[in-house]
Amino acid sequence: MVQYIQKEKPLWLIALTILLPASFACLATSATNVAIPHISGYFGATTDEANWIITSYMIANACLILMTGWLENLMGRKIFLKVFISIFTIGSLICALAPNLNIMVLGRLIQGVGGGPMTPIAQSVLLGAFPKEKRSIAMSLFGIAVMIFAILGPTFGGFIVDNATWQWIYYINIPVGIVSISMVHANIKEIQNRSPVKHIDFPGMIALVIWLLTMQIVLDKGQQYNWFDCTWICVLASISAISLTFLIVWELEYKNPIVNLRIFKDMNFLIGTILSASVNVIVFSSIVLLPQFMQNLIGYTAMISGMALAPRMISSFIMVVLINPMMRIFDNRKLIAIGFFMLGISILMYVNLSLQTSFFYLTIPNILLGVGIIMVFIPVSSLVLGTLPKSELSNGASLHNLCKTVCMAISASIANTLVARHTQAHQFYLVKNLSNFNLIFQHKMSALINTFSTTMAHSSAQIKANSYIYKSLLIQSKLMAYVDVFSLLALIGFIMIPFSFYLKTDKTK
Repeated sequence: MVQYIQKEKPLWLIALTILLPASFACLATSATNVAIPHISGYFGATTDEANWIITSYMIANACLILMTGWLENLMGRKIFLKVFISIFTIGSLICALAPNLNIMVLGRLIQGVGGGPMTPIAQSVLLGAFPKEKRSIAMSLFGIAVMIFAILGPTFGGFIVDNATWQWIYYINIPVGIVSISMVHANIKEIQNRSPVKHIDFPGMIALVIWLLTMQIVLDKGQQYNWFDCTWICVLASISAISLTFLIVWELEYKNPIVNLRIFKDMNFLIGTILSASVNVIVFSSIVLLPQFMQNLIGYTAMISGMALAPRMISSFIMVVLINPMMRIFDNRKLIAIGFFMLGISILMYVNLSLQTSFFYLTIPNILLGVGIIMVFIPVSSLVLGTLPKSELSNGASLHNLCKTVCMAISASIANTLVARHTQAHQFYLVKNLSNFNLIFQHKMSALINTFSTTMAHSSAQIKANSYIYKSLLIQSKLMAYVDVFSLLALIGFIMIPFSFYLKTDKTK
């Protein structure tokens, strides 16, 4: 049995030590998204090429998340943390100094290797260090580091790129990494009675890397090449499916797997993972779509679009303070259900978006979203690993976070695909209104032609009026597509409400 001996140090110091690198690893995930147009312009790359900056990080991140428990047992907790914080710091330095896009992608890959284990190891350390009656406090601190810093990412990234250079998104990680290594050396204790790993699960590791690499390429390039109409996309999708199947079978049968998939038999772990993955789908899809909507349709700058998302961070922080006493008083399952209801309501408010939507209106659903995130995230984080033995905490945390990361990647790709496809569908239906038999269209065309005729010839004015109306049609089609996707995300939030009551708490066991 693995035992955690960390009582010699104050709990707050242990929490600060482990959450500092975890929070900046989460910040690195979302802050880069806002800076992609600036990075692609700096390197003279297309948007599709620059997207590899995100893809490379997510591939490395997901691979290392699943291997966290196995690597921690192999290396020891203290050495493990020092090594991977150092890798994350070196990756950040390479990104900041990258002379071209290829080196930038390499830096992000290295950064993802270092940042991947930070979230599951933080959850594992906190649950092992804090006594059972204080686990809600531990998960509140975990929520600040993981969820709030991830939400802060677009605001932070937007502020940096509008007021400095995008390189500072990565420079800031260097002093944080140095301080974190020093704090780990001083405050984190080694696991006693650690069973050394005698066999390295090379087949499992190779299958994991192939699955994640091929899956991410398919998700990243699928829309660009029209998904399964492209032969090589079909080939990669088949390889990904075969690799995943082999990985599952191998990990269930191998004596020393990199991850123990049998913990999915624990119902709290299974349901909690589904609920957490659903929160990630809702939150990170909105983080991807809202800045696109605000910058492409309304015309906001990166900083202003980031500021529009800031209220969810403020309300999340307030709820982190309030959620701990609420968890002591109320049934945690009811809090989770209410949280999903608020998530559904907040996303449903985006269905009323228009090109005249004010900055103030955008803040209201963001406040509700921040409240809902914490009401779901903290109770689920406390319950999902609560029924696992301590020896499986690292393994469970890594598998739990891998599922959330994979769902996040899939949902972001699907959300962008749905926006593109629904935009085309709405164009097909709206273009029927651009007919000479439509009196409203005729009136609008006449008004525009008369307006433009004051500064140009009548024939030129007619061409410009047609172009203006067609551009308006494209904008309206994309707006309606965003509304469709937000409606789907709201539906996911409402569907998850009854699943909350399948979790077991201390009172129900």
